[in-house]
Amino acid sequence: MNSDNLLILSFILFISAISIFLTHKNLLMILMSLELGLNSANIALINFSFVKQSLEPMVWVFILFAIAACEAVIGLSILIMILRNFKILKVDEIKDLKEI
Repeated sequence: MNSDNLLILSFILFISAISIFLTHKNLLMILMSLELGLNSANIALINFSFVKQSLEPMVWVFILFAIAACEAVIGLSILIMILRNFKILKVDEIKDLKEI
């Protein structure tokens, strides 16, 4: 794969992550779309690392992997607590809970 194909793949993944984030109401799908967006940014950074022949973008990839892992752990733990306490995963129903 050449660098143009990797950038196109990264762009397609990022656009699909944005569309999933904006259209779905399920919290799990929203969390997965955030992960997809971060991974598409990682693909673009890896591509820039190979093009520039530099290791600096690879350092950013490792930092983004750590951020994505922390975000997934925190997001999934919040999601499990909401599911245990309220038995719902839809964003619209969770917005109604603040009136309680």
